[in-house]
Amino acid sequence: MLGLAQTEQEQPKPEPLSRILFVFDASQSMMGKWQSDVKINIAKRLMSNLLDSLKTYNNLQVALRVYGHQKQYPPADCNDTKLEVPFDNNNFDLVKNRILSLNPKGTTPLAYALEQAAGDFPACTNCRNIIILITDGIEECGGDPCAASLVLQKNGVSMKPFIIGIGRDFEDAFNCAGTYFDAASEISFQKALSTVISQALHSTTLQVNLLDINNKPTETNVNMTFYDHVNGKFKYNFIHTLNNRGLPDTLVLDPLITYDLIVNTLPPTGIEEINLVAGAHVTVSINAPQGNLNLKIGANERIVKNLQTIVRQHGSNETINVQSFGENKKYLCGSYDLEILTLPRLYIDDVKIQQSQTTTIDIPLPGIVVLRKSVNGYGSLYLEKNGSLEWIYDLRESVLQETLVLQPGNYRVVYRSRSAQRAIYTIENSFTILSGGTSNVNLFSY
Repeated sequence: MLGLAQTEQEQPKPEPLSRILFVFDASQSMMGKWQSDVKINIAKRLMSNLLDSLKTYNNLQVALRVYGHQKQYPPADCNDTKLEVPFDNNNFDLVKNRILSLNPKGTTPLAYALEQAAGDFPACTNCRNIIILITDGIEECGGDPCAASLVLQKNGVSMKPFIIGIGRDFEDAFNCAGTYFDAASEISFQKALSTVISQALHSTTLQVNLLDINNKPTETNVNMTFYDHVNGKFKYNFIHTLNNRGLPDTLVLDPLITYDLIVNTLPPTGIEEINLVAGAHVTVSINAPQGNLNLKIGANERIVKNLQTIVRQHGSNETINVQSFGENKKYLCGSYDLEILTLPRLYIDDVKIQQSQTTTIDIPLPGIVVLRKSVNGYGSLYLEKNGSLEWIYDLRESVLQETLVLQPGNYRVVYRSRSAQRAIYTIENSFTILSGGTSNVNLFSY
């Protein structure tokens, strides 16, 4: 059973389902003459060829939303858009036949069509949602396609749309809305369709070099989280790995997303706005030199259980880790301040972590004090230091015996029973804690 569990654990994650929504322009302007025919006929022919070729792809669904095809212009109907063919398996012929039957009539409500596209993608936990917008004109209803596109991306509905502009260059109008392709001719329209499909359906590869202090990619075995730069949601987690040749492993990622990468070192590091190129291998490098911090207690740690240390970067108040004694932990090279949660607390500043070296912090073995009371009462424990008292601990009011682990030093306990009515009945008791030793302190009222 163990071997089976390990085999199942090593199975790669299933490939996501790719879903392409074609948002197709059937406005009146598509009846205009262009190249060898009118634009709508050329678009129908090329889209038919494309849909036939998509039948060979596995794990792919398509759908069709059309705008400008239901109401005659004029007057302008700025709500003229409809999901004509929803997502389904093997519906390529349905989409093709619906495109072939279109008769351009209306106006161009681009932003509204994109807004409505948000409801065209059924809920799915492992899908890539892609929009391909094909248009021969710009927004005619006062909407903002760029804002509509950004909402789709921020809400995680779809990736940055592809936009193919037929007949003339609309790049200035659409560059902010998606990845724009200029189809100035029939040939460039066909090439644009092929390029878009290639980018939409083919993953690309990324290599992340985690550089040591010598700018060599030797650091590894740390989790990397990839976030969608637009909506801030995480997309992938990978434990960085060096292959059998000592090189960083190759990751297969969706090229349609701009990524922010967080490398979960202590403290974290990373890089923003990684843009991939479909079909190309991309390499990014991040400075991540690391060394180790080892925390020890004397020669015998059994006397202290679960002792922890707050680790901060030198000069900062922000906690980056809470490390237990007996633990060896990696940190980025640099200086750190330690707050050791002993009684009393120990502070060690400017601890240096160096490349591939272990910095060991070895504190004295503490001792034990047993505080005994005959009756319940109020009291505190102090460290005697240079003629002054430093508060350490408040005694528990309703407990007659307490055992505390203390660092070596001189201490004073101050106590008064709950029933005593005057301050003169306060009891003081001084004692010394030796490393590894035990002191018994009685707080009895006579």
